[in-house]
Amino acid sequence: MTVTGNSQRTTNIEILEVGPRDGLQNEKVVFSTANKLHMIKGAIDAGVRRMEVASFVHPQRVPQMADAEDVIAGLADRKDMTYIGLVLNKRGLLRAFATREGNKRGVDEVGCVVVATDTFAEKNQGQTSLESVDSAKDMIRMAKVEGMSAQAAISASFGCPFEGRVDQDHVVAMAESIAEAEPREIAIADTVGVASPLRVTELISKIRARLPDMPLRAHFHNTRNTGLANAWAAYEAGVATLDASVGGLGGCPFAPKATGNIGTEDLLYLLDESDVETGVELEQVISLANWVEGQLGRTPPAMVSQAGGFPSSNKQF
Repeated sequence: MTVTGNSQRTTNIEILEVGPRDGLQNEKVVFSTANKLHMIKGAIDAGVRRMEVASFVHPQRVPQMADAEDVIAGLADRKDMTYIGLVLNKRGLLRAFATREGNKRGVDEVGCVVVATDTFAEKNQGQTSLESVDSAKDMIRMAKVEGMSAQAAISASFGCPFEGRVDQDHVVAMAESIAEAEPREIAIADTVGVASPLRVTELISKIRARLPDMPLRAHFHNTRNTGLANAWAAYEAGVATLDASVGGLGGCPFAPKATGNIGTEDLLYLLDESDVETGVELEQVISLANWVEGQLGRTPPAMVSQAGGFPSSNKQF
């Protein structure tokens, strides 16, 4: 571990690709099952080893995820991969369990969602903030009984489109409560892209002080162009995993003006040029982002897939 001042950063970090789920869920262009599987394969080929591949939600609420079971049935059975399915309630959890019936590979891990404010929680999941915590704890325990990994993300950890700023102590208390169920990790999610590096450092430091042994993950949206700066702050504060979406796709159907995640290629460039190991190949992610652009018929928001990686020397100039 490299420690500089108050930094808790390591020289490597895990990238969790969320493009096939969070990246696509708010897109108007519906990706076919085959195209989703192509996207997943491309990320695996680039070196991604942990990925959100689907969410088990009602298809009328999130049409892009209507083929969740078909996508999962088509996944490569790789021992080096962790496939994650998002669940918002026990009905979704049971669907996740069903993907593993009959000795099928299915999903390896479920991602539960809790929400830091009541208004957003009601719109997203039909429950209060504290009810979402209790529900997630129950689902984590149920998943572990089934031999499945489980984790939880605290959405709107920094701010809510309906209630404004979120008290950091409330988020810390939520994390402490979730930890009672012993999840694989807890993720801090800036669902609407309002965080700043200072607030990221403050919140993660507070959680680490109360839960020193709990692995932490961070999930940032680039709505206000602070996503990469926040990711770096989270890395320096000691998070083990950073979420990103190829092409910078993403958004929440239930949060007004919530735009894309930080782009996987943008994050990789930042980390590569900062000597942080990820195991993911930038050029292959750029190629995948260019393919995604062709499917969408528009230019995604990530920048490195447009500019390219670090320019090589060209003595013709």
